[in-house]
Amino acid sequence: MLLKTTAAATNATPPLSSLSKHPFTIPKLPLLKPFNSPRTQTLTLEQPTLRMSWLNKLGFGVRSTTDSPVESSSSAIPQGPDDDIPAPGQQFAQFGAGCFWGVELVFQRVPGVTKTEVGYTQGLSHNPTYEGVCSGKSGHSEVVRVQFDPKECSYENLLDMFWSKHDPTTLNRQGNDVGTQYRSGIYFYTPEQEKAALEAKERQQKVLNRTIVTEILPAKKFYRAEEYHQQYLAKGGRFGFRQSSEKGCNDPIRCYG
Repeated sequence: MLLKTTAAATNATPPLSSLSKHPFTIPKLPLLKPFNSPRTQTLTLEQPTLRMSWLNKLGFGVRSTTDSPVESSSSAIPQGPDDDIPAPGQQFAQFGAGCFWGVELVFQRVPGVTKTEVGYTQGLSHNPTYEGVCSGKSGHSEVVRVQFDPKECSYENLLDMFWSKHDPTTLNRQGNDVGTQYRSGIYFYTPEQEKAALEAKERQQKVLNRTIVTEILPAKKFYRAEEYHQQYLAKGGRFGFRQSSEKGCNDPIRCYG
């Protein structure tokens, strides 16, 4: 008799009123009430986690301290100012005029220049390498940072040397060297340098029959190039043919790899 009753209950068609109930109604389970139940603790922890994951996808919620930053390759540092400090009584200047090996030797020979360094600037990535710069993807320019004594060498004198030793009308190119890293640029440290650079560019344009493409921008973070690039031609380069860096030297500069 018990079996028949159970079978009848199982095969009976449910009343229509039961079908009208909200399909997502969940009956209260006694399993959720005890707090000492491991399964109960798991459920109470998972639900907020799922809810927060969806909120985060919609742009709400609190970012975890372990989340990665929005931009892993932030350009804030390389686009910041050059915060290095020259020696007492000295000033900095930055020039880009093609391959920095030859440009450095030009300024090494200028009386009143006390130090030169080659490096990378005006790019978007932090701590660039020579290979990365040559790929053209980092946006850096090959430059020489010149430290000079303004009592012995004026900034205008450096500008004259800059204009005379490269072609400022070829975009992203000097001779056989082609790429954005070889662009012509003057990167100033002070309003006075900016004014002098703009005036010098205007004067230079009057004597050239092609448009000058030299960019004149504030000096940004300077990344010193790898050591083997420093004073490259004066040290002899790959073949050991040393070129003079003596002050006032006018020997032709041969730039070789």
